[in-house]
Amino acid sequence: MLIFSRSGSDASNTDAAVAAEEDLNADVNADNKQINDDLEQPPETPNQNNPKVYTTRSLKFSPEVTAFRDSAFEKMLSQIDLRAAALAPREELQHEVEQFLSVFAEESSVQISYREQQQIAEDVVNDMVGLGPLEPLLADPTITDILVNSPTSIYVECGGKLSKTDIKFRGEKHVLQVAQRIANQVGRRVDEASPMVDARLQDGSRVNVIIPPIALEGVSISIRRFSKKGITLEKMCEQANLSENMLKLLAISSTSRLNILVSGGTGAGKTTLLNALSHLIDPSERIVTIEDSAELQLQQPHVVRLESRPPNIEGSGQIAIRDLVRNALRMRPDRIIVGECRGAETFDMLQAMNTGHDGSMSTLHANSCQEALHRLENLVLMAGFELPNAVIKNYIADALDLIVHVARMRDGVRRVTQIAEVIDYKDGEIRSQDLFKFKYMGEDKEGNIKGKFDCVNSKTHIANKVAYFGLETDLKKALNKKEKT
Repeated sequence: MLIFSRSGSDASNTDAAVAAEEDLNADVNADNKQINDDLEQPPETPNQNNPKVYTTRSLKFSPEVTAFRDSAFEKMLSQIDLRAAALAPREELQHEVEQFLSVFAEESSVQISYREQQQIAEDVVNDMVGLGPLEPLLADPTITDILVNSPTSIYVECGGKLSKTDIKFRGEKHVLQVAQRIANQVGRRVDEASPMVDARLQDGSRVNVIIPPIALEGVSISIRRFSKKGITLEKMCEQANLSENMLKLLAISSTSRLNILVSGGTGAGKTTLLNALSHLIDPSERIVTIEDSAELQLQQPHVVRLESRPPNIEGSGQIAIRDLVRNALRMRPDRIIVGECRGAETFDMLQAMNTGHDGSMSTLHANSCQEALHRLENLVLMAGFELPNAVIKNYIADALDLIVHVARMRDGVRRVTQIAEVIDYKDGEIRSQDLFKFKYMGEDKEGNIKGKFDCVNSKTHIANKVAYFGLETDLKKALNKKEKT
């Protein structure tokens, strides 16, 4: 399959291309041992030689080679058959690009090594069928966040710590092209008329893009990645994200169909914890998930996934989360899971929890379990519902059973720092009590936080609901011990 159209001088260079490829293969065979010895090392993580820079490659281009790469890429754009390139296997595409580079290097009288040619070809292919310079970062499973601030300022998060990378785009236009490609993949657009967009990658990663004039320093891309291996509460316990007794309590709560709200800050792991909790749902139950950008990874067989839709260029066609929550009530769900409550849908979610859809779950941005209750109240009020505060608070107290707060601490470890139960509404306030809290006990020489997960209340008001499922004995055991991490 030829992805480049050859005409005029290009056609006359066919023999040159073959000859150049034969010469290149001869050089490769002759220097095979040296090349193998010099092969690039895997990406360097921030915990290795340089704690501040995440290095993706050991091969550095000279200014001349960089200029050759950019001019070769422009030349290819004028000759490439985009449809053929999209359909071609990646290996075949890279082979043809390498062949093109051999001819173009000879025409341009530029000397490039075999490794440089391979790296340039890989960069070009990434631009053609991938996300350009971001592809090496997306290939590293240890990276949880990719943050593009400008063409030359790209950061990643590994192990809970941010580090700058050696990745660079060709310019602002290049960053915008990648951003538009991400949006187009999910049928959305990003331009001056619509400068902000939430999208997702094919692997489920969540993406936010914001461009000028809203972003003053240029196009900004934020990618939140999720583990391809579904994390479970057991795995979180092994990683000291929570204690064994906290795990037991959450397992009992999910099995007993308690309504659970997961609170925390940005990047604290709310969605990850929600995914872990969902693994405990009975496979026979029908679940409807509602999200702005689909990122939940439920493993149950009976799941209906809904995603909101922004308005089109004419300003019509918007489908808000609130619309989806109301529609979900007509879909005969056993449980409703809302990715995040952040607006008017909060009231509809509370309605669902209060109208027979026990076991529903959602997430919320808040600094603690108690603040989560205040934020719920504020969200309902800000949505324009003209209800007395007492009615709203009573509604929240009736709907929620458990609030789980997760935080990313300064050592980069995400921990469930608080679990509280919602008791009732009395004397003008929503009453709640903590069941578990993380107690800070200092840090070690490496900066890792030390502490323990304390059970602070063994008497709980959710016991009656748990007893209906025959798990009251397990609940007592879960609330009977204190553990250290």
